[in-house]
Amino acid sequence: MKLTYHGQSCIEIHMDDYNLIIDPFLTGNPRADITADQVKADYILLTHGHGDHLGDTIPIAKQNNAKVIAPFELATWLSWKGIETHGMGIGGGCDFPFGRVKFTLAHHSGAFVDEEKQEIIYLGDPAGILLMADGKTIYHAGDTALFQDMKLIGMHNDIDLAFLPIGDNFTMGPEDALIAAEWIDAKQVVPIHYNTYPLIEQDGAKFIKKLRYKDLSGVELQPGESIDC
Repeated sequence: MKLTYHGQSCIEIHMDDYNLIIDPFLTGNPRADITADQVKADYILLTHGHGDHLGDTIPIAKQNNAKVIAPFELATWLSWKGIETHGMGIGGGCDFPFGRVKFTLAHHSGAFVDEEKQEIIYLGDPAGILLMADGKTIYHAGDTALFQDMKLIGMHNDIDLAFLPIGDNFTMGPEDALIAAEWIDAKQVVPIHYNTYPLIEQDGAKFIKKLRYKDLSGVELQPGESIDC
């Protein structure tokens, strides 16, 4: 399994028979290394409905005939736009041809902001994602604050790779993410959701250094860089 980072919280997952992408925010993302029309995906996984995560889901889904796996309300909203979807609830899991997906808690919000109409559309509770595929377990925390149930996620799952937000202001910052990394106890941690805008600027290399002080392993990926799992 090869995982490629495309900036913000977007992760592309390459397996032998399937390509997945999580939170494909590319258009309007100053750190994105690819454009939406370059994405080849069989499935799109979404953590919540904010624009910097929903991103290019609709055009990517339509150009690839891809199925979207998302929190129920967000999946329903996307189905009204002609997208094939599979809605799920927090704590629920489901088997797919590529593997198993389970949605976890994430303490955040989950609405789409329509600036032109000055409307906020509720799209369900935010989620984290546990992906079990190719004999590996991947945890994408989505946008979240630190919460104590992360201990349970670590206790009940042997996590090979965890993607944790460190940007602060909208999500947990680096110090809380270090605690999350301890609780999750993943074999490898990758920071996400930082440096896209000045408000969430962080030092990813410093975060990785602090992980190592705690005898944890991690790597900072630049957009376009990949990690094998």
